[in-house]
Amino acid sequence: MNTGTRAERMRQPLASDIITATAEQHGVCVRPFTMEVGDLDTGELRYVPVPCGSTIESQCGPCARKARALRMVQCREGWHLTDEPDFTPDQPTAEQTALMELRADLVQAYRHAAEQGASEADELLEEIRSVDEELRQLGMRGRLPSPEGPDKRPVKRSTKRRQDAPELPRRRVENRTVGREFAGRFRPSMFVTLTCDSYGPVREDGTPVNPGTYDYRRAARDAVHFAALVDRWWQNLRRVVGWDVQYFATVEPQKRCAPHLHAAIRGSVPHEVLRLVTAATYHQVWWPAHDELVYTGDQLPVWEHGAFVDPDTRQPLTGWAEALDQVDEPAHVVTFGRQVHSKGILGGSDEAGRHIGYLTKYLTKSTGEVITADTDRQRAHHDRLHDELQVTPCSPRCAVWLLYGIQPLGANGRTHPGRCKGRAHRRTTLGLPGRRVLVSRKWSGKTLADHRADRKAFVLAALAEVGITKDEPDRSRLVWQKVQPGDPHQPPRDHLLMHAIAERIKWKAEYDKALLAAGEPPGGPPAHLSATQPSAA
Repeated sequence: MNTGTRAERMRQPLASDIITATAEQHGVCVRPFTMEVGDLDTGELRYVPVPCGSTIESQCGPCARKARALRMVQCREGWHLTDEPDFTPDQPTAEQTALMELRADLVQAYRHAAEQGASEADELLEEIRSVDEELRQLGMRGRLPSPEGPDKRPVKRSTKRRQDAPELPRRRVENRTVGREFAGRFRPSMFVTLTCDSYGPVREDGTPVNPGTYDYRRAARDAVHFAALVDRWWQNLRRVVGWDVQYFATVEPQKRCAPHLHAAIRGSVPHEVLRLVTAATYHQVWWPAHDELVYTGDQLPVWEHGAFVDPDTRQPLTGWAEALDQVDEPAHVVTFGRQVHSKGILGGSDEAGRHIGYLTKYLTKSTGEVITADTDRQRAHHDRLHDELQVTPCSPRCAVWLLYGIQPLGANGRTHPGRCKGRAHRRTTLGLPGRRVLVSRKWSGKTLADHRADRKAFVLAALAEVGITKDEPDRSRLVWQKVQPGDPHQPPRDHLLMHAIAERIKWKAEYDKALLAAGEPPGGPPAHLSATQPSAA
């Protein structure tokens, strides 16, 4: 019995805190959500903890570290490939073509019924959706034509290069992704860093020397459209070098809060070419002008009769399509800064390993954890940028458009003028794009799910070598359903964690046995397999 003082007892850790710390130590998700799993054969009903899958370490350390390890594997496998990934599509099956014939007949019947106003139109549309789902289950990818017919074609914009942008040589892009080999044995790749343009002189802490002249508007807009600028850079690079350049890139914030890009590029590209492409790359934002606010404070548009109207005149606001038709020049042009850092990297070298670690260094941290505001000057700088982002539209559906007298796409009675839930407007992101990792489709020839499956297969094979087999349940006979909040049968979180910890300890002992049998020291899976963990889920 503890006879210490109350203060001493209050300093003792809670049981739930010890359970959480133990889960962290063993790599178990500390905030799982519960799934109810029903077995159609036995009728058994059980509750299974499923990892949250967070990529932010402050939210769930084990899940974030596993996600980072998986990205490191993905980066390593694709950076110095010597063989082209095979993306040759399979031939359509007889079942797929038969279903497509059925869909064509159904679409024709639906359009006829819709024109006549017949009651069976809705039933036909439901049958078309059922056929579409069946086609996807058979392995079809891509978008099917809409039963309603072709949508309105987008307004064509000028593709003529701007006079202030350098011309770029253009080659036909070959269907290859692997870089050239030099001296019969060297196949170097690249590590490249791109930054945003300057908005004014800054100090070492990232704050402006003169906040009054710092271009916060351009900084906010560049951050919102940074991803589109990066996409255009890859497009230009491929056209200049003449082959399908593949990349693994991460987006991070600089001290001044502007985004910049670190990229691993497969194959060697001359430094001069990278600089030329960067200088010549720009992205034009063909949106309505949004320089002057029309509505501020309490004078905001109101929703009436299915549309937003002016609060005084009750006249409908300009619709998005109508506003777009009136655009005759881009609302904004995004460009990169002049500094381009590039470096050749050889596969399998220590330098390659260090750069993979550098690429994935901040993936487990949120933007607010990477760029902290520790001084009043930094906090004021972040506030000014955030204020500008609050009035910077982030998409054609952004509610900020209502402040400029334009009704965005998808607006309804639940839309609040000037209040958009997009990541660009959050104080914690400061306009950074939602995608922190950008990976080209032919990088490793695998998705993240494929990499997970590879790792799991490796571990299961190692266990089988020492006589330990893991039976995989027939998932087609299992019914998974997320447990709703307040379910009285849901096990407490601590019980789920304790069960997961016990399972993890058992798995770890089995895997150590497999490592000893293979002549490797125990102590956990190798670094490239650290995210693999067989689970009942």
